[in-house]
Amino acid sequence: MKVLVTGFDPFDNDTVNPAWEAVSRMKDEIAGAKIVKLMVPTVFGKSVQVIREAMDREQPDVVLSVGLSGGRGDITPERVAINLSDARIPDNEGNQPTDEAIFPDGPDAYFSMLPVKAMVEKIHGRGLPASVSTTAGTFVCNHVMYGVLYHVHKDFPNTRSGFVHIPYIPSQTVDKRFMPSMNLNDTIAGLEAAVEAIIENSEDIHSPGGTLH
Repeated sequence: MKVLVTGFDPFDNDTVNPAWEAVSRMKDEIAGAKIVKLMVPTVFGKSVQVIREAMDREQPDVVLSVGLSGGRGDITPERVAINLSDARIPDNEGNQPTDEAIFPDGPDAYFSMLPVKAMVEKIHGRGLPASVSTTAGTFVCNHVMYGVLYHVHKDFPNTRSGFVHIPYIPSQTVDKRFMPSMNLNDTIAGLEAAVEAIIENSEDIHSPGGTLH
């Protein structure tokens, strides 16, 4: 089995993105699966194109994209991506789409093809906080999750894909009082646990994982 794991470059005037810092340090093999790592530009359109090219090249069984969600304190596999880009800030090339469809011929939303609840359970087994999220936002993270799922449904019938958000690392919160963060080594361990769950579960487990709001 081959798993393509992607992480974004720094954005919004930051000098580091824990998504790529964590992805780049993951093991090269997890539970017998080869891990291929890819840095993705935080740019609408180009980000999905870069991943699509890697999918053509690598023909992975799984694509797991990882992004930063500053303000969250746990690792959050995303359940759904919506067909909407609505950027509060510009991306790394100055693009700032507002109320735009990602793919006009695509459905309103795609659900993750990954076992998000099993991923959370496996991360908990490492003693780390995790929960299922039902919003990937409307910036480049959602754009990538939706865009990759669009290509999977169109052209890669044997591939599963999905997305995970991770917290800040501590150095990013020095001037952000009371903002949660996670040690990079813990984030890496959590992502590796998530990959193990993906490899072990072709379908998700049945357990409560929703939220009240």
